[in-house]
Amino acid sequence: MATVNPLKRRGLLFILSSPSGAGKTTISRMILESDDGIGLSVSATTRPIRPGEVDGKDYHFVTDAEFERMVADGEFLEWAHVFGHRYGTLRREVTKQIEGAQDVLLDIDWQGTQQLKQVDPDIVRVFILPPSMEELERRLRSRGTDSDEVIANRMSRAKAEISHWAEYDYVFINDDAEHCRKLVHTVLKAERLKATRRIFLHDFVRSLIG
Repeated sequence: MATVNPLKRRGLLFILSSPSGAGKTTISRMILESDDGIGLSVSATTRPIRPGEVDGKDYHFVTDAEFERMVADGEFLEWAHVFGHRYGTLRREVTKQIEGAQDVLLDIDWQGTQQLKQVDPDIVRVFILPPSMEELERRLRSRGTDSDEVIANRMSRAKAEISHWAEYDYVFINDDAEHCRKLVHTVLKAERLKATRRIFLHDFVRSLIG
């Protein structure tokens, strides 16, 4: 009788994108709390650390000069300018998790998603839309952390980001965080079951048919 290990499969890169305020950070946190099979890739950034954030947990906070060196040394799978600062996905962070059979959640924008698609075509791309632009602005203002000018810039950028929605595999409207989380989690669980990622199937089928 053939023996199989159904847990033996390829780890996947699972991308969540949205305009600022649409909910990707909230949905990401909910997914991480409800599924221990996926971990967050901690990005590097040149932006200042915010109150309550922890270096190495929320982001790897680096200087502009250090970021430049990391780009030159090929340490990033992707990187982009966002609101005057740079953000990058560290190759070592992703490799460490993938090699440990852990799925990797990437909270990145459309620019990074395009770059990553060129590096690894086997990624899952999910885009989160706000229910309306009015609600998006309300959420941004409710944070109480940004000036009117910053909010105006975020709203302007949001329209540009939303225009890339069709480049993603799955698109959801976040009018209820828990419902949206369930939809995103359903996609994650289904993508894990794809035959191309369940590498144990090769040996199992060979044992069935000889």
